[in-house]
Amino acid sequence: MQAHEHNDFAAMIVDALAYYRQNVSEFTLHVWIEGCKPYSLEQVQKAMTAHMTDAASGQFAPKVADIVRILSGTHTDRSMLAWGKAHEAMSSVGAYTDVVFDDPAIHAVIEDLGGWPKVCRSEIKDLGYLQHRFCESYKAYAGRGTFDYPRRLMGDRSADSEYTKKGLPLPRPAVVGNRDTARKVYRGGGTGGKTSISYQPLDVLQGVEHLTQPFAQEAVGVEHA
Repeated sequence: MQAHEHNDFAAMIVDALAYYRQNVSEFTLHVWIEGCKPYSLEQVQKAMTAHMTDAASGQFAPKVADIVRILSGTHTDRSMLAWGKAHEAMSSVGAYTDVVFDDPAIHAVIEDLGGWPKVCRSEIKDLGYLQHRFCESYKAYAGRGTFDYPRRLMGDRSADSEYTKKGLPLPRPAVVGNRDTARKVYRGGGTGGKTSISYQPLDVLQGVEHLTQPFAQEAVGVEHA
């Protein structure tokens, strides 16, 4: 939602809750605006109409969670849809091609599962367990909101030498899903793995207070040896 839409959005919330004979405080408006930021004003309006005209839920005043659930589904719904997208790409793209999805959580989950080539080469008998792990991990990331993830899922690079021998350019990454959203995912991701790992000289680590004692004991042991 754009900043210039906030006044219209606030007016809509006031009118909608007035229908249920509820007043709206400044804090309530702030919660609504923050909760609905990822969506456009038009999307929220349609979701509000869907809630108010629902035979079961429409008799109760809407909450932010009701509107978000209509627009995005539950974490379980989203994880199943994400698995379907990943599974389709596993069979149609394959392990040798880099992949960029339009969902950063898919990148983070597949990295946790061992990387794109490993996931693609999973045996059919293991797909049920893989799906369970994927969905559980996806729900965890979806609940966090922000997290680190690799900008692309690297394919098996062993085939690069064959392209180089023949003077051919390396294949471009496959884009799965909405191209514009995938571009944003790529720009927002990291160039390395999901978890930052660095190697430091021992003297640098000894400067960290809680590591000093273990490393000092190790050094004494080596010296006496």
